[in-house]
Amino acid sequence: MDFLKKNWKGLLLCLAIALPSWFLGKALPVIGGPVFAILLGMAVTLLLKDKSGVQQGITFTSKKILQYAVILLGFGLNLSVILQTGKQSLPIIVATITTSLVIAYVLHRVMRIPGKISTLVGVGSSICGGSAIAATAPVIDADDEEVAQAISVIFLFNILAAILFPAFGALIGFDTHSGEAFGIFAGTAVNDTSSVTAAASTWDSLYHLGSATLDKAVTVKLTRTLAIIPITLVLAFVRAKNAKEEGNKVEFKKIFPFFILYFVGASIITTAAVSLGVPAGIFSPLKTLSKFFIVMAMGAIGLNTNVVKLIKTGGKPIFMGACCWAGITGVSLVMQKILGIW
Repeated sequence: MDFLKKNWKGLLLCLAIALPSWFLGKALPVIGGPVFAILLGMAVTLLLKDKSGVQQGITFTSKKILQYAVILLGFGLNLSVILQTGKQSLPIIVATITTSLVIAYVLHRVMRIPGKISTLVGVGSSICGGSAIAATAPVIDADDEEVAQAISVIFLFNILAAILFPAFGALIGFDTHSGEAFGIFAGTAVNDTSSVTAAASTWDSLYHLGSATLDKAVTVKLTRTLAIIPITLVLAFVRAKNAKEEGNKVEFKKIFPFFILYFVGASIITTAAVSLGVPAGIFSPLKTLSKFFIVMAMGAIGLNTNVVKLIKTGGKPIFMGACCWAGITGVSLVMQKILGIW
């Protein structure tokens, strides 16, 4: 009861932002609910003169609800299917993730872009957009403005990819009788699930391939999602090590991302259940709830974001996002050529 007394107003406000954002995201999937929620949250916070009554609920939503969303995301992963169909794309995934992280690190050092925003942009670009940012933010203790900035950067290049990639794929000569090459390209070079789906579905529609491209792209994208596990564990270790070197007391076990273990557990439950004959569709409500929780958490992050500061400091992260995006796109194409897929 004490929890509800402290948090209900903020939770209700975040829910009120999430509901219209969710439906707007359904109507315009290329933009997606999380982006609508951040924008709406930033607009609402400009009108709120005093947030003291709702702040605790907002903070709980932006931190804890975000972690619950990542845990529930695990129920969308059938590890056996991913391992079977993801082998072909695994070298490309490893190469693109490495490329993005290296580019983000180099630009962080050269352009003096803050470390946390650099990490979020690099991880969001290389793994799975908003979901990866959601998983990484609590591990590196990123604040809500940094999360909002990273999500905004990822959103920009998601939109460009969804619009431009189908035409680009045809221009460079992807096989239009099969969805394999473009599906792998979309799954490895596009950041967020919504834009992967949009780009792959467009290719299927243009060349009458049913859902062949979409199926391939989504499987590759889900395989990329598994990279959340090692990335968050490494980041937790690095944060603890750096804190120790700086003379600060941050114990690894206190910042260990335990929610990632629950994420893995959810994936194992799904895999075991499906292998025993349970229909995969039974986990769909949990996957949907995961996506809604992300939208709700992004609304909270929008409420905690100074939009003026976000605009003033956005230039360098956008440049970093562009470089990561270009690097991932180029490496994905080169790796497909090397592997004989394209």
